[in-house]
Amino acid sequence: MAIENNNQRPSSRRKNRRWPAIAAIAIIVFIVLITGAGLGFLTASVHTMPSLQGEIRPAASSLIYDVNGKLITTIHSVENRVPVPIGKMPQDLQNAFIATEDARFYQHLGVDPRAILRAVWSNVTDRGVSEGASTITQQLARNALLSQEQTLKRKIQEAFLALQIERQYTKTEILELYLNQIYFGQGAYGVQAAAQVYFGKNVDELNLTECAILAGIPKSPNYFSPLNNLKASRERAGVVLDQMVKYGYISPDKAAKAKAAELKLAARPTGTGGEASYFVDYVTQQLIDKYGADAVYKEGLKIHTTLDLDMQRAAEKAITQLPTYRTDANGIKQPQGALVAIDPHTGYIKAMVGGRGNDQFNRAVMAERQPGSAFKPFVYLAALESGMTPATVIDDSPVNFAGYSPPNYDHKYHGPMTLRSALEQSINVIAVKIVNQIGPDKPLHYAQQMGISTLVTQGPVNDRNLATALGGLTRGVTPLEIASAYGVLANQGVRVEPVAIVRVTDRNGKVLEQHTSKEKAVINERSAYLLVDMMRGVITRGTGAGANIGRPAAAKTGTTNDYHDAWFVGFTPDLVAAVWMGLDSEGSLNGVTGGDVPASIWRSFMSAALANIPARDFPRPGGIVTVPVSPKDGLLADPKDKDTRNEIFIEGTQPTKPSPAPADGKQPDQPGDGDASQGVEKTLPPPPPQRPDKPTAPSAPPPPPQPKPESPKKN
Repeated sequence: MAIENNNQRPSSRRKNRRWPAIAAIAIIVFIVLITGAGLGFLTASVHTMPSLQGEIRPAASSLIYDVNGKLITTIHSVENRVPVPIGKMPQDLQNAFIATEDARFYQHLGVDPRAILRAVWSNVTDRGVSEGASTITQQLARNALLSQEQTLKRKIQEAFLALQIERQYTKTEILELYLNQIYFGQGAYGVQAAAQVYFGKNVDELNLTECAILAGIPKSPNYFSPLNNLKASRERAGVVLDQMVKYGYISPDKAAKAKAAELKLAARPTGTGGEASYFVDYVTQQLIDKYGADAVYKEGLKIHTTLDLDMQRAAEKAITQLPTYRTDANGIKQPQGALVAIDPHTGYIKAMVGGRGNDQFNRAVMAERQPGSAFKPFVYLAALESGMTPATVIDDSPVNFAGYSPPNYDHKYHGPMTLRSALEQSINVIAVKIVNQIGPDKPLHYAQQMGISTLVTQGPVNDRNLATALGGLTRGVTPLEIASAYGVLANQGVRVEPVAIVRVTDRNGKVLEQHTSKEKAVINERSAYLLVDMMRGVITRGTGAGANIGRPAAAKTGTTNDYHDAWFVGFTPDLVAAVWMGLDSEGSLNGVTGGDVPASIWRSFMSAALANIPARDFPRPGGIVTVPVSPKDGLLADPKDKDTRNEIFIEGTQPTKPSPAPADGKQPDQPGDGDASQGVEKTLPPPPPQRPDKPTAPSAPPPPPQPKPESPKKN
C-alpha cells in the first residue's frame, strides 16, 4: 500500500498546481470582458452625447392633464431670463455659489475626483456634506445640454462635456454662464431674474444675506423659495453662510450679522395663474425636482395627473365661502383656507386648493397647523386596539393629572359616557383619561402608521404627553396628510400613499414614469370599521351635524382653543376631504369652529363632487356582531328595556354580563340636543339641529410631560 501511495503523490501535486493557473486565466478573461464592455459603453456614451457646437432642439411646452384626459394647463417654455455680465454680479454672490456648490472650482479641470471620493465616503458613512460631487462645470453641462435623469450614461456624458467646456472657456466665463443658466424657481432663470423676482432689485444691488438666499435656492427651488417657505429658505441661507466662513470668504461675525439681518422680499404676485393653480405648482415642482426645470419648460412633457377637474371646480367654488376679516401687509386676505380631496383606494389627489389663490404658499401641502379635536380619532383608535369598545363607559368627571385638569368647554361634566357618545360630542376629559390609561405613544404610533409625518417623539419638547389627546402638537399636521390618514379608515385599514402624477411621457411618447399604487394594511379592518361607525355619529347627531350630505359619511371637527384654526375632515367610502380654515399669522377666527364654516365648505364640496357617484355604505367586515347594551354601563341589556342601544363589537369583545342599571328611560351619557349644558339625550332621537363645535387644542403645544391647555376646550 505504501508503494501505491507514493506513486499517486506526484499526480496529485500536478493537479493542485493547475488550479491557480486556471483561476488566474479565468480572472484575466473576466477582467478583459468587463473592461471591453465598459469601454464599449463608454465609447457609446461619448459618441451619443450632444456636441457643444450642435443645434439645440426647439423648446416645446409641457402639457398637464387631469385624470380623465382633460387639459388642465400648458407649461410654457418662455423663460424669465436676463443675462448679465459677471462684472455686475456681486463678489459675495459668486463666492456663495462656489462655497456651496463647488469649493475647488478654481483648482479642478471640470471634474473633481476629491469631491467624488468625498461624496462616496459620505454615502458609505451616512454623514452627508454641504457641497455635492458635481462641479459647477458639470452642472452647467447638465443644465444646458443634458437631461436630469440619474443614469450612468448621463453622468459619463456630463463628465466628458465638462472637460470640453473647461478647454474652451475660462473659469470666469464658465461661472458667468452657470449663474445666468441656473433655475431659481418662480419661472426665473439666472441671477438677474431671480434678484428681481425675490427682492425686486437688480443683481448688483444684492447684499450678503440676499446673496446667500439665492445661493441656497437651486438645491430645491420650490422648498427653499423664500416666497413659499421663508423659514426653510433662511435656514438654507445659514448653511451657505457657514460654507463661506469655512472656505475663508467671510468672517464668522459677518456671517452672524447676515443671518440676523432683516429680509425684505418683493411683493407677491396677485394673479392666480389659472385653474387649479396650487395643484399645478405642486405637480410642476415635483417634476422639476426629478427631471430639472429645462425638461419641464422646454421638452414638451405630457403629464397625466390624478386631479378631477369637475371636483377641482367644486372645491374652488366651495372655498369661496371663507369670510374676509382683513387683508394683511402682503395683500393676502385673512383668514385663509385649504381643501384637499383624495380617493382613499388609490391615493389619487382629486382636488387641491391651497389658499385664496392670490399667493404661492400652498397651505394644503405646506401649512403645519394644530388639528384640535381632529386628532381624536387616533386616540379612539388606540383605545379600540387596546381592548376598549364603543360601549366602554368612562366617567366624565373632574380629574387632576399632576396639576393638569382638562375641563370641558361648558365647564360641566356629564357623568358616565360611552366612547361612542364621547367622540360624537367631543368630550375633552374622556379623551385625556383614555390617553392617561393607554399612554400617548399608542395614538402617536397609529397616527404615524396612517400617514402623519410631522409628529415629534424625541427631544425636550415632544408630543408624548396628555395634550396629544386634544390635538396639542409640537408642529401640527398638514391638510394633505390628515386627509390621507383618515383615508385609511375609509379604506378598511389599508394605507395608500397620496399621489398627484399618474404618468409622464416625453415629446416622442416614451414613458418616463408610470405610477403603481402600493397598499399596506396598517390597522385592523374591524377596529377601523368600529371607529368609522362611531364617527358617523359626529355628522348625524354630534358636533358636525351641519355637514350632513344625506349619504353614509363619517367625520371629525377640530378647533383650537384660541380660535386660530378650524377643521372639518370627513369621508364617504369613495372620497375623503380635509378642510382647514385659519389665519396665516396671529389672530382669531372670531368664534368660528370646525362645525361652522369648514363643515359648510365640506358639505358643499362633497355634495357636488359626489353628485354623479351612487351612494353606498361602508363595507362591514366579518367578525362584527350587534348586541343590545345599556348606555349607562355598557353591559348587556334586555332588548325590551326602553333604555337600550344596539351596539357593534368585534366578535368576542361584546359584553355577556347583564346590566343592573334600571330601565328608567333616561340616558345620562350625552349632552342635550344643541346645548351641552342641558340635561341628557333621549334614546335614538332624530338628528338635532347643527351644534357648533368648540375649541379643543392649544394652538401652540405646552411643554411636556403633561402640559396644561390655555382654556377649556371642546369640539
